[in-house]
Amino acid sequence: MDYAVQDFTDLYIDGKWRPGASGDRFDVINPATEEVLASVASAELADADAALNAAEDAFAEWAARTPRQRSEVLRKAWELMTARLDEFAKLITLENGKAGNDARGEATYAAEFFRWFAEEAVRADGLITHAPSSGARILVQHKPAGIAVLVTPWNYPAAMGTRKIAPALAAGCPVIIKPAGETPLTMLALMPLLEEAGVPKGLVNVLPTKHSGKLVDHLLHDARVRVVSFTGSTGVGRKLLHSAADQVLKPAMELGGNAPLIVFDDADLDTAVEGAMLAKMRNLGEACTAANRFYIHESVADAFAEKFTAAMAKLKLGNGLEPDVDVGPLVNRGTQQKVAQFVQDAVEKGAKITLGGKIPDGKGFFYPPTVMTDVPETADCVHDEIFGPVAALQTFSDTKDVIRRANDTEYGLVAYVFTEDMKRGLQVCEKLDYGMVGLNRGLVSDPAAPFGGTKQSGLGREGGHEGMLEFMETQYISASW
Repeated sequence: MDYAVQDFTDLYIDGKWRPGASGDRFDVINPATEEVLASVASAELADADAALNAAEDAFAEWAARTPRQRSEVLRKAWELMTARLDEFAKLITLENGKAGNDARGEATYAAEFFRWFAEEAVRADGLITHAPSSGARILVQHKPAGIAVLVTPWNYPAAMGTRKIAPALAAGCPVIIKPAGETPLTMLALMPLLEEAGVPKGLVNVLPTKHSGKLVDHLLHDARVRVVSFTGSTGVGRKLLHSAADQVLKPAMELGGNAPLIVFDDADLDTAVEGAMLAKMRNLGEACTAANRFYIHESVADAFAEKFTAAMAKLKLGNGLEPDVDVGPLVNRGTQQKVAQFVQDAVEKGAKITLGGKIPDGKGFFYPPTVMTDVPETADCVHDEIFGPVAALQTFSDTKDVIRRANDTEYGLVAYVFTEDMKRGLQVCEKLDYGMVGLNRGLVSDPAAPFGGTKQSGLGREGGHEGMLEFMETQYISASW
């Protein structure tokens, strides 16, 4: 596949490419150049209905296939995507902006979900046991839930789609995908690959649109939809949960984060800096898992800040298509301005900039790697996701106090802890109110692990065995023989 951005820009419904019902389209912008990449069809409610009809028609045949048959299709999708990583990485960079290495890492990660759930598809284990009182047999099995609506974000245009598509198909469910308006091209480009892998027509449908709220709400109020899976902000997640409540849908919500990164006095600083760079700068910091609040023990704060700032200073800012670039542009002007405002607010409240901190001149939505020290608790960036390449450093002296500060947020997605004392590390991990913790690691995402948070960071899990169960209903049969 030699992909050009103009190749797949219509809606994908029932295995066919078609314009939207109104003929309306919207532009996708290259964030590095601010130039138009492509004009994409915008779905309307009539298109949503067509996708629902296609998914309904495809459901019974796919659900009736054996787990091994579904598994083989997913395995083939992994093989095909793995063979085309460079093409997908380039497309990700073009519409999202991330640097080449980051984009190739995402493409690899995205493909891996097909392989993982190809293996999980055959493991929807049930149970047979005796009821202790009645003596009846209890038979438990897991069945595909039905049509799933998948709403994906712009920060991982490939991986956040495959992380939902793969378990849904493994479970036996058809899907309707609404990709982010900033980055629909990668998901559209995935459709010919899925066709080649053997995915039947109608099983996967893609509806880019200018009217996201209206379109998704319409889908969620159709009685044929049984699952909604969303990755994005907590604010939008709350609205979708309200809509999902009307039909009592199964919700899988991966929402916002405000990740603390704690470096204790006995931490190996080289390991801590390496992990902090990964936790902060993977995907330019445009990730719900990005380290947002750095708590450094006061006895090593200066040494850590010096090493970390030096590492950040080595990163090259530029167009992600250039081979030596480490940090590409942010996704759009609004994100760039929001990041700049976080820095300005922190400085006005007493923070000190040791690196970066200024929007560069020229085209593109760039913001440089930035380090701030002495960031006060009152700074806005301590309480909300920065979603950019800015590290906000604070200090602590007491373990109980830093745990309290780390937990003092409505979010609970991921935290990071660095210490050479494994007993203390594990004790701290257990006291952190987060769905995931990286202990001496700056990366927690893995298709084999149950990804998800506590509190207002979401409901349910993606990845692991749990990810497939989000798209299944448990049925219990009471029997005697």
